Amino acid sequence: MTNYGTIPTSSAAGNTAANLEYISRAKERIKAGLGTRRPWKLMFNFHSLGFPSGMADAIGRIRTNAGYFRMNYAIIVLIILFLSLLWHPISLIVFIVMMAAWLFLYFLRDEPLVFFGRTIDDRVVMIVLAVLTIVFLLLTHATLNILVALLIGVAVVVAHAAVRKTDDLFLDEENAGLMGASSSS
Repeated sequence: MTNYGTIPTSSAAGNTAANLEYISRAKERIKAGLGTRRPWKLMFNFHSLGFPSGMADAIGRIRTNAGYFRMNYAIIVLIILFLSLLWHPISLIVFIVMMAAWLFLYFLRDEPLVFFGRTIDDRVVMIVLAVLTIVFLLLTHATLNILVALLIGVAVVVAHAAVRKTDDLFLDEENAGLMGASSSS
């Protein structure tokens, strides 16, 4: 009996199910990572803005706000970097490709990376990806543009962190312990 025109479903269905499971796990991990982001309304509450009384107050505010709004600040810096690369399409393509590599090789992995039968440590993966990202972006001849964008991003973050009052922020116990340990040293 011939099976002309039929599509084998057993191997395709198993492969599709594995792909769908990987995509759903990736979505869950991205949602969990973005779950640490604080509400933007809380971050830009105009009643919570005011100049610090001195340098010690400014440094304390920067430490507290950096710990509390770290995901928001990372998003702001990445958006500024992304916007600066709009006028350098090759750099933008490299940036997007490297972000995809970071997502799949570092952030969204559940099991250790195995290369030629050897297990690669996460720190090695992170260092290799960081070096490759920097080298590839430098090869696009947008070095000054990238450095200026990062400096602007850091300046925006530090300015907001220094001006944003910390009286209405409720740190969870883990972050409060980290803040207390870092400020006492």
